[in-house]
Amino acid sequence: MKHKQDSTGKSGLLKPTVLALALTAMFAQMAPAAAADLNLRIEVPTLNVAEYHRPYLAAWIERADQSVAANLAVWYDLKKRDKEGEKWLKDLRQWWRRSGRELQMPVDGVSGATRPAGEQKLNFVSGKGPLADLAAGEYVLNVEAAREVGGRELVKLPFTWPPKSAQNSHVQGASELGAVSLELKP
Repeated sequence: MKHKQDSTGKSGLLKPTVLALALTAMFAQMAPAAAADLNLRIEVPTLNVAEYHRPYLAAWIERADQSVAANLAVWYDLKKRDKEGEKWLKDLRQWWRRSGRELQMPVDGVSGATRPAGEQKLNFVSGKGPLADLAAGEYVLNVEAAREVGGRELVKLPFTWPPKSAQNSHVQGASELGAVSLELKP
């Protein structure tokens, strides 16, 4: 430990200063209250149709005023020449109106290739990626899918962030989406 001398020349232990205490309090307020997880499972159904195309899909979080708080995923055909796949993103109508038309695609950590039929898993941690700036409050998770020579479907799951206890909710799609489940962990 460091020692200092007072005005009498006596040595003593260095005591915490008011500045150090203030900085400690400030950093404690800036730190997130607790880490939380948001796990999303999306079932892309197997469809028995003559001409099957993998669906384009967008998953995002909306605030109570329907503004976009975070884009979680956008799956589309990345391999088409001259970014032709981006042209069809507007078929994800709700996402396109709320957020898509303002984005420059591809978005790192958000956009990716379409996915095959089956269960797809997405995991997010508070304070990182799309959840980095998600404030405490009431939200709605939206998942929208659209398929060439197919239909379009949107499902919604309301939730509170950050979760105070583990929560599970799910909704069953009717055509372009299967089961969509949301798991929140404090």
